[in-house]
Amino acid sequence: MGFDEPMGAGKPHVIVFANEKGGTGKSTTAVHVAIALQVRGARVSAFDLDHRQRTLGRYLDNRAETQRRAGRELPIPRHATHDGETHARFEEQFAALSDGADYLVIDTPGRDDEFARLAAQRADTLVTPMNDSFVDFDLIGQVDPDTYKVTRPSFYAELIWDARKARAKADGSTIDWVVLRNRVQHIEARNMRRVSEALDQLAKRVGFRIIPGLGERVIYRELFPKGLTMLDAREFGEMGLAHVAARQELREMMSALGLPEPALPLFA
Repeated sequence: MGFDEPMGAGKPHVIVFANEKGGTGKSTTAVHVAIALQVRGARVSAFDLDHRQRTLGRYLDNRAETQRRAGRELPIPRHATHDGETHARFEEQFAALSDGADYLVIDTPGRDDEFARLAAQRADTLVTPMNDSFVDFDLIGQVDPDTYKVTRPSFYAELIWDARKARAKADGSTIDWVVLRNRVQHIEARNMRRVSEALDQLAKRVGFRIIPGLGERVIYRELFPKGLTMLDAREFGEMGLAHVAARQELREMMSALGLPEPALPLFA
């Protein structure tokens, strides 16, 4: 499937979702961002680098099947899944998906991976979703067990620092690193406050932005088999309060990401 003429010349804005821990909502968030951008009228490609799980690719395949079965048009980004092995294949797919696209959304494996590192160096926006817990915080920084003050950045934070230096050296560009805080309902308030304070400390130290993410809701997991998103209101029938709240969270997240875009409305 090809695109029409792009909005502007040049390469797409590359959005990389990266986190070496699983269970942070990384792939679900990547899908929602890709669909939200396409709903706005942008030309979007999606690249799944996790050839084992293939969550992003399977999500969009499920969406295509729902479209076929229901006979109703759904926005579906052009997408491909990497084989996880060959650099030549990575470059070929990266170039093909970039051609004519306004945005290229890349989902990476929940583990250390050479192609995830390569994608991070090409990111314009690098998104690291995390849950409100010190288990997830440990990915990017370490804290004193008594004071909860940040003692040092983690190995992963240093990897991102290296990726930003490599990108600046390669073409002078800056990677906008965004930490996306997904709210976990069972975490008690005092712990959430400690995590928040630690994030603020580390953000000033290593230079990332913190934005609100998506809540922990069963409805997101229930959407996967049909490939639906919070944007597909017509497919839900009557929407409940949980759906309405989730859509509002998505609006706020998209606004906070601050992606370059044409002057179009978010979504109805």
